Amino acid sequence: MEKFNGYKKNNIIVKLEKFYFCVLNTRIKRIIVHSFVSFCAGGILAWSVLYLAGNLNVEKGIGGLETAGVPEFKEIESDKNEKASFAANTASSSDAGVSDDDLLKNLDELSGIGTGVTDADSLDAAEAVLAQDSYSSKNLELCYYTYRVKKGDMIGYIADKFNITQDTIISVNNIHQSRLLQIGQYLKIPSMPGIIYTVRKTGETVESISAKYEVSAEKCARVNSLDSEKELVAGTTVFVPDAQLDWVTRQEINGDLFHKPIHSRYWLSSYYGWRSSPFSGKRSYHSGVDMAAPSGTSIYAALDGTVTSTGFNNVYGNYVIISHHSGYKSLYGHMSAVLVSRGQYVTTNTRIGKVGSTGMSTGPHLHFTVYKFGKTVNPAALWK
Repeated sequence: MEKFNGYKKNNIIVKLEKFYFCVLNTRIKRIIVHSFVSFCAGGILAWSVLYLAGNLNVEKGIGGLETAGVPEFKEIESDKNEKASFAANTASSSDAGVSDDDLLKNLDELSGIGTGVTDADSLDAAEAVLAQDSYSSKNLELCYYTYRVKKGDMIGYIADKFNITQDTIISVNNIHQSRLLQIGQYLKIPSMPGIIYTVRKTGETVESISAKYEVSAEKCARVNSLDSEKELVAGTTVFVPDAQLDWVTRQEINGDLFHKPIHSRYWLSSYYGWRSSPFSGKRSYHSGVDMAAPSGTSIYAALDGTVTSTGFNNVYGNYVIISHHSGYKSLYGHMSAVLVSRGQYVTTNTRIGKVGSTGMSTGPHLHFTVYKFGKTVNPAALWK
């Protein structure tokens, strides 16, 4: 029986050989077929290797920082006074915006002579409604329209159609990230350009608020039906006609404040927020983003500022901290080399270090954290 099976197998092989030489009866044909088969096999093998390498790299390049803490360091004198100067000179978007409920609750107070809420669901209808100069010197009535966002809409496009500013739409609707405008979302559109201001502390007046934004106090008082010198209670909302958001707030909301600290190719191996720890496997909070890149890749300052601290930390490894304007700081960790020194002024074109895997790290990457007045914020929401 075994002899028969062996004979059968040999017979099949002989037939295949005959078929092979019958079809490929010349040397040239055999060379072409062999080359094609080899090329296909090599392509499949190369793709498989790259695919497996990509999947393996995702598991690496992750840092171990699980808290929002900052390495201890001694601040330079200019950095100590930053919070005080910012609070005195800059109006934040959170102060300029109000929630939907608060705005509807205080609509009568904001509207001056009267308040109307009209459905202007299309931009063409809006143009017809706003053809009248409702905010001329003779008529300073503030009224609101509603507009439903459609596919392809952008804040700038909507603002132009309603003859108001982007700042107006952002402030009135308390928009924190302009990139997150969604189809079907309803927007409140005021009949004149301006922003919503929330009184910070009792004692502010329409006159002082108008002076802050360099607009007409008389116009502001008339729009809000208030005495320009009357002291306002903290928490009161005022519509400030013709006012604009400060440039820092505008860049924050539009996501144009920071640059990406790695200018070459990278991939985000770990995002900001909750995740499974790469070391313990437990749920933990990641205070920055991990940007995996080859060791030695150049790292740049994400925003102009002054280097506040450099050093080594058990978690971050070699790190750099840069202090920026408006209460911002940025931290760069796990570097293989630090190229700047404390007190040095840097720009977005300054190389501050190289990607490495020092400290608690599973592979070469940059851990990048952004702080605002000591609290972490998502860097991906702030960079271009």
